Amino acid sequence: MNFEKYPFEKLAELLADVVPNEEYALSALTIGEPKFETPEFIQNTLKESTSTLQKYPASAGLPELKKAMINFVDTRFNVSLQMDQIIPTFGTREALFNFPQFALFDKKDPTIAFTNPFYQIYEGAAIASRAEVIYINLTKENNFKAVLSDEELKKCDLVILNFPNNPTSAEMTKDELAVWVKKALEFDFILINDECYSEIYFDENDKPASLLEASIDAGNPEFKNILVMNSISKRSSAPGLRSGFVAGDSKILKDYMKYRTYVGCASPVPLQVTAAAAWNDQEHVDYFRSVYKKNFQLAKEILGVETPQATFYIWLEVEDELEFTRELYRQKHVKVLPGSFLGRDEQGKGYVRIALVENEEKTKEVLTRLKDFIDG
Repeated sequence: MNFEKYPFEKLAELLADVVPNEEYALSALTIGEPKFETPEFIQNTLKESTSTLQKYPASAGLPELKKAMINFVDTRFNVSLQMDQIIPTFGTREALFNFPQFALFDKKDPTIAFTNPFYQIYEGAAIASRAEVIYINLTKENNFKAVLSDEELKKCDLVILNFPNNPTSAEMTKDELAVWVKKALEFDFILINDECYSEIYFDENDKPASLLEASIDAGNPEFKNILVMNSISKRSSAPGLRSGFVAGDSKILKDYMKYRTYVGCASPVPLQVTAAAAWNDQEHVDYFRSVYKKNFQLAKEILGVETPQATFYIWLEVEDELEFTRELYRQKHVKVLPGSFLGRDEQGKGYVRIALVENEEKTKEVLTRLKDFIDG
């Protein structure tokens, strides 16, 4: 398999010969990893669950974990799931990689479409599945929203959307997602929305919609051909907990569950017990969301950028993203990620992705550095 270099490897090569300004401490705004301590109640639950290490974890997940995830979906999206409509996963990365291989295995000449720029695991899954790729290009002209022609959709066996979007921070409404649901039924392809940023939003009256909600609104309450994936990593500042889920079409999930018993990626029991506690709690999520909101208020004050509807990214338009990245590192010891490293066919060119994942004090300091560089 010939996988592309990961964006962070490309960044290391880009900056390899650059000597940064040591007057400043390094500030890396490149990775979507929250820099906050995982809440104490989550840590304590993990410590108190170590006795369960004596048990092999079931691939299907603990019932209490599934119930916690179902409770989250019900509370957040007003969607009631049955136990056979959800599978706990080892984060979402493993499922995003292995589900396409499962789903496309019996297809003679499989075709997968996904948003572009993208989370690179989508491309890796396509390569591992020997699938033809159709890019769903997210551009300034289409407001970074997903659009494909019917002729392209007719070719698709699997489509992966990602809204709220990484890296562009774009959002799609429930009505817009419902159009995709109808297309998935019309052309009989599996439609996934990667929703791992759904809880990083800033307006209580304009929360990101789930594809599950859109499916119900589109007259598809059984979620035929429809799946969503979500994760606790961003929501709870607990990426090391590796807790995610895939939910939707029970028929697809029944066969996928059988496949997963062979994959052997079940989460250890202590992690499942801990994840259940985290999925069941909302207070800590509200707190982290308030921190991100303050960070974007600072970004608006300092850089003049508008606060996105969701995610913790700034998708900043620049003239030359490679030169911008090198010079920012050289002059201000700040790392950002060139958008072209996240896309193909020129998508992402002319942008850098900035992750606002630090506390308010650090964010203010580094945004001031960034402003000084831009004004330079």
